[in-house]
Amino acid sequence: MSPETPPLAVDIDGTLTDDRRALDPRVIPVIRNWPERVVVATGKAMPFPIALCEFLGIERTVIAENGGVVFVESTDRLELVGDKAAADAVAAAYREQGYDLGFGTVDLANRWRETEIVVQIDQPVAPLEVLAEDHGLVVLDTGYAYHVTDPSVDKGTGLETVCAELDREPGDFLAVGDSENDAQLFDVAGESIAVANADATARGRADRVTEASYADGFLEAVAPYRE
Repeated sequence: MSPETPPLAVDIDGTLTDDRRALDPRVIPVIRNWPERVVVATGKAMPFPIALCEFLGIERTVIAENGGVVFVESTDRLELVGDKAAADAVAAAYREQGYDLGFGTVDLANRWRETEIVVQIDQPVAPLEVLAEDHGLVVLDTGYAYHVTDPSVDKGTGLETVCAELDREPGDFLAVGDSENDAQLFDVAGESIAVANADATARGRADRVTEASYADGFLEAVAPYRE
């Protein structure tokens, strides 16, 4: 007999995708037909997880910008937490030192961000970390970008906000992810699973690690609830 299906909090990049960040089509029916609440928890700006929920046909319950942005459709609640002015100041100072955020002129990675900024993973991180510390912020390395963000928020605080809106407990949730920005989510969830491609921080904070990587790992993680 399958265990009772828990609500699900799931990352996107590296968890529902392949190694090129393309959504694996096999995850679509799994999430669409998940019988409990699904929370999409990501470091991306809010339009990305909102669009994912739209196209998956599920209720828009999202944690974006590593917990800086939380939206719960069923209660029409949007919460923004973070010092965007400080993050913008870090970006400006980084550019003044001769560096670049790395996303081009239009910069879709930062265009809709409301609480943090991100820098392309191939840009120098040491000066970014110094500037972030000077402004009371931290740098998260998600494996896909450097996030300059408020240390008081994370995906764990985001899930707590969602749960307060829905009269649930974070411990009710199964969390699946792959990166250091999932670690605090793993800390508060009732069950946490890192996919095999996860970084050392996520692996160390998860209850278990799958044998498979990327979307294959996600499918392995949720398989006990689908049998």
